[in-house]
Amino acid sequence: MELAGKVCLVTGGTSGIGAATALAFAMRGARVAVTGRSPARESLEALKDSAANYGSEILYIQADAAKHEDCKRTVTQTLDRWGRIDVLVHAAGAAVPGGFFEITDESWNSAFDVHVHAVLRLARAAVPNMMKQGEGAIVLIGSAAGHRGCLGAIAYGVVKGALPQFARVLARELAEYNIRVNCVSPGIIRTPFQDALTPAQVENNIRNRIPLHREGKPEDVARCILELVENDFITGQDLAIDGGMTMRIV
Repeated sequence: MELAGKVCLVTGGTSGIGAATALAFAMRGARVAVTGRSPARESLEALKDSAANYGSEILYIQADAAKHEDCKRTVTQTLDRWGRIDVLVHAAGAAVPGGFFEITDESWNSAFDVHVHAVLRLARAAVPNMMKQGEGAIVLIGSAAGHRGCLGAIAYGVVKGALPQFARVLARELAEYNIRVNCVSPGIIRTPFQDALTPAQVENNIRNRIPLHREGKPEDVARCILELVENDFITGQDLAIDGGMTMRIV
């Protein structure tokens, strides 16, 4: 897909992987709608300014991906602004702490709402427009936690593990309409998501858990998402971006 002149919608697009992805699209000449519940004004303005340097435009839509009505409104507002949606990236999400004995029903259900149910709601709203255009690309953001059993985060691991399968099934159903669906599964990426880690945990990750002995950057993930969107012959795939973390045995 040639991104110049296209319209991309990135949920959770005001920081971290979402913001890096939005900027990568803007650098290719796409117009980008980003969503967030309550973004830091400085980071949003920096994103808008950076996009403007490439002749692109950022539309901010305040929305909570966990809410059905917000997902539909996000797509509607993007269509109202630009009349089309070519790319959908669902990057909104949050940590969900709690093991099997600690997780509450509320946290469990909320995890599914924002990470899994939002995909169905967003896609159902956006796909009809893609079908009319004869082309589209959807990228989901999984996690290394969805590939392995991680202690203390049962809900997060389960919902992230569901997303590669969601991408495969959706890719199969939408292939007839030339709409491609893929998933990326980042490992330890230096974003606000990692700010809760202690220095000792960071050192352990780099020294012992990541074979490349460094954390990833949001831009590393954004480049992979860009390739999945631009390459017209990739669909139904899950790409790990984790410095080798999930392929290791010891």
